[in-house]
Amino acid sequence: MRILFMGTPDIAAASLAAVLEAGHEVCGVFTREDKPVGRKQILTAPPVKQLALEHNLPVYQPKTLRTEEVQQQIRELAPELIVVVAYGRILPPEVLCVPPKGCINLHVSLLPKYRGAAPVQWSVINGDKETGVSIMYLDEGLDTGDILNVAPVTIGPEETSGELFERITAQGAKTLVETIASIAEGTAVRTPQDHSKATLAPPLTKEMARFAFDQPAQKLHDLVRGMNPWPVAYFEQEGKKIKVRKSHVAAGNGAPGTVLSIKPLTIACAEGALELDEVVPEGSKPMAGSAWAAGRRLKAGDRL
Repeated sequence: MRILFMGTPDIAAASLAAVLEAGHEVCGVFTREDKPVGRKQILTAPPVKQLALEHNLPVYQPKTLRTEEVQQQIRELAPELIVVVAYGRILPPEVLCVPPKGCINLHVSLLPKYRGAAPVQWSVINGDKETGVSIMYLDEGLDTGDILNVAPVTIGPEETSGELFERITAQGAKTLVETIASIAEGTAVRTPQDHSKATLAPPLTKEMARFAFDQPAQKLHDLVRGMNPWPVAYFEQEGKKIKVRKSHVAAGNGAPGTVLSIKPLTIACAEGALELDEVVPEGSKPMAGSAWAAGRRLKAGDRL
């Protein structure tokens, strides 16, 4: 098929690579603008642009899709199908109606659950055992279009959202290519979503990452996993942020925040206890929780 691809980050690059490997004609690639990266703020192209240039594909980086000039560019490319993967821009009605085969989107949840910007993270934060990918037609709503294909992905009990995202990226690319093939063959089946079952997955913020030990240990462990790699869950000790990158649910009980053990550093929660395996004290590098506790001269019975 003649496909116009729209996407920006690594997951989109993986999907673009799969589309190209499947032999489809990619007539153009739309992606976000280059951005300054790192301490030196070096202007860096998004992963999709880098891959597109390697394959000599025409790249477009408009600031909006709502101008007549950009919409005319899309019409002139004459795609049969528009494929969207984490593009980061809303497609207006004038673009949705261009390709005769429609516009499809890869979404990283089992829709209608977790519509929005951070479905993978919220599935981990909420302690779900399963998530997945959905390929859907785009309409004017937010992740509300008819479903074409779904593929479930299990979530490991210790898996972080970053680790899960890597596996979902691979599954998403595979499912996307299968779906495009069914559209090309005319065998794709549209299934409307049950909007009454929709839940939202809003973007994560640093404020959401703050926690106290007055919650069940399992809930805190899921928060730590879901907030890794960003923004990283944290608690405050003597006015300083202590980020927690890795944790485990442990046996033990006591008043919430009580230090039960130093090696490993184990803290009582509202239910059970939490081992702080790796922490990042404010202004310091990552270290074992027990090393931080030793540096603070904490002992069993102290309160955080």
